[in-house]
Amino acid sequence: MPNTDTNQLPGVLHAFLRDWRQNIIYIGFIAIFLIFALTLNDRGFLNPNNLLNIVRQTAMIAVMAIAMTFVLSAGEIDLSVGAVAGLASVTVALAVSFAGPFAGIIAGLATGIAVGVFNGWLTTKIGIPSFLTTLAMMGIAKGLAMWVSGTAAVPILSQGYIWWFGGGSIGPIPVLLFWILILGAVGHVVLRRTGFGRRVLATGGGEQAASYSGINTAKIKFRVLVISSTAAALAGMFYAGRLQSGRFQLGEGDELSVIAAAVLGGTSLFGGKGTVIGTLVGAMMIGLINNGLILMGLEFSQQLIARGGIIILAVALSQKRA
Repeated sequence: MPNTDTNQLPGVLHAFLRDWRQNIIYIGFIAIFLIFALTLNDRGFLNPNNLLNIVRQTAMIAVMAIAMTFVLSAGEIDLSVGAVAGLASVTVALAVSFAGPFAGIIAGLATGIAVGVFNGWLTTKIGIPSFLTTLAMMGIAKGLAMWVSGTAAVPILSQGYIWWFGGGSIGPIPVLLFWILILGAVGHVVLRRTGFGRRVLATGGGEQAASYSGINTAKIKFRVLVISSTAAALAGMFYAGRLQSGRFQLGEGDELSVIAAAVLGGTSLFGGKGTVIGTLVGAMMIGLINNGLILMGLEFSQQLIARGGIIILAVALSQKRA
């Protein structure tokens, strides 16, 4: 009589290897955390305040990366998110100073929606690739932020706004953590449990096949670009609340970290595959790395080199798992 367990071993081994590749982001996160915990323990890496600061510093990247998961899954890309965050931080600060916090919230979100509609219109109606559309928007948004602010920081004095959008805490837990958890849960459910999420993945997996099956792929791409810019504006509002001011520099360069977080988490650069939970872990991994590099005392130039290595690793993992 054959040994059933022995016969099944190759299949079990194959499943293990397959799951290992899919879960490499979680293994990597734990490994990096342990390495920093062991090597930087004397420099306060494991101090609860330092760990909570990582959450505060990474929250904006995580929020934008959740939306970027939808954009990449649909086969598009958004390079304007960092500049839109800076622009939204300025518009919300100006609106709060003139008309109060509620007007500021409306102004910030309206900024993101307007940019998203413009990006989506150029991409889906005019036919300009999203890479070029959002690359141009990066410069436009930064220029607008510099113009309306006069390149100066715009202070926010509303303590209510500051508490809800970046500066508040419930006990030791920053409010930003609750924002991440809520937005992450919503993003996960929408991508995995709704018809919209399935259409997003189908569009990125094969636009022609999706069109033949009745999916309006242009509408899907338009919507994910609007979602991305709106999330970027929300991140800018968090920046403004945390730093108690709007500044055109806020969000500068974040687009690379946002894309890296999504791709490291398992979202394909080529569309058709995305995971919001993995994206959140990828964002926190980048936060861990940035924090560890600073505690190591590396110069900013050296930190940039390390971050560039993260982007390369993200692309390599995406190609391997796609």
